[in-house]
Amino acid sequence: MDQETLKKHTNTPDSEALPETVDTEHLFELARDKSAEGRNALAEAISDLTLESNRVLSERERALTFDILGRVIHEMEMSVRRTVATRLADMRDAPRDIVRLLASDDIEIAYPILTQSGVLLDADLIEIIRHRTLEHQLAIAIRHQVSEAVSDALVEANDENVISTLLSNQNAKISQSTMEYLVEESRRIDAFQEPILGRKDLDSKLIERMFLWVSAALRQTILEDWDLDPATVDALLEEATVNEVKSATRSSGPKTKAEELVCNLAEDEIVTPDLLLKALQDGEVTLFVGMLKQMTGLRTVLVNRIVFEPGGEGLAIVCKSLEMDKDTFADIFTLTRNARPAAAKTLQRDIRKIVSLYDRITLASAAEVVERWQRGTNYLAALRDLEISGQL
Repeated sequence: MDQETLKKHTNTPDSEALPETVDTEHLFELARDKSAEGRNALAEAISDLTLESNRVLSERERALTFDILGRVIHEMEMSVRRTVATRLADMRDAPRDIVRLLASDDIEIAYPILTQSGVLLDADLIEIIRHRTLEHQLAIAIRHQVSEAVSDALVEANDENVISTLLSNQNAKISQSTMEYLVEESRRIDAFQEPILGRKDLDSKLIERMFLWVSAALRQTILEDWDLDPATVDALLEEATVNEVKSATRSSGPKTKAEELVCNLAEDEIVTPDLLLKALQDGEVTLFVGMLKQMTGLRTVLVNRIVFEPGGEGLAIVCKSLEMDKDTFADIFTLTRNARPAAAKTLQRDIRKIVSLYDRITLASAAEVVERWQRGTNYLAALRDLEISGQL
């Protein structure tokens, strides 16, 4: 505030220091002034009085000042309310009634209060989450301190952006039951996976559960950042793929003529990539797995995992080792993804990504990895070696 305005607000002569007491009569005069200019002058005077570093207000002066502000804040222009909100946001003893009022205002005004103010109680924040806008929810989700109750309310609001923001806030406390729910939701909402895995308070059992459906890149992150036993990881993936095969084959129905024909060809050891594709096109998942096992020499459980794992890297390696052309591989990958309804939304992106990877894998590297799998070498270790070589 310049000297002229300061003198007007406090009746202080130019030659005098700031007064020891508040000119309450002048504040009342400003409060009685209903014009926009009067409201702006009042807000500025009160803000300066409460925040000047060399002024210490008595309890009575502070109560009077905020009482006047509370009565007229509804009538102030948005720019003035924004200024007041910014100045009150980091005041530990700001009046809660005024802070609550500003926190429920338009987001341009509420934002500094919602993100910074420690005056607001959980009940205030939950009320705002339930009755104000998405922007208000996002502002609360990035607060320095977020309690479990507030986190629950944000999750109940059921907006993916809000939940992702909350998960990314390491200072937010999230209850075990809510975290379990979000881990399950991450099976269908990819945006939750990375922020969940980045949390320091995540239970190792939930990590193991997520390992079954996250992408290959995030699985690698889990292995690097969490102390999981590789044997446990292998067992989890094998269990998941076996379950998926059982689910897919339950709806296959009786064998078709096409399946019987392919079985006869397989017995004569003349199974080809085209026949593999034909089996999938006819919905004969069990037959496809059996023929792929015969062509690669891999055990059934491992073939099941390769076919149904989320990322498709293992399938790309196996198909490359069989010298399958890129288009046939792309068709096979697409058909195996069709057995996973949750993957439909990202199918085209996943196809482009896996075909790009297929181009990078050399025939020699693919054959070497499949040979290691035939000997029982750890599945994930072989994938990691390929990644280190720059082919994954």
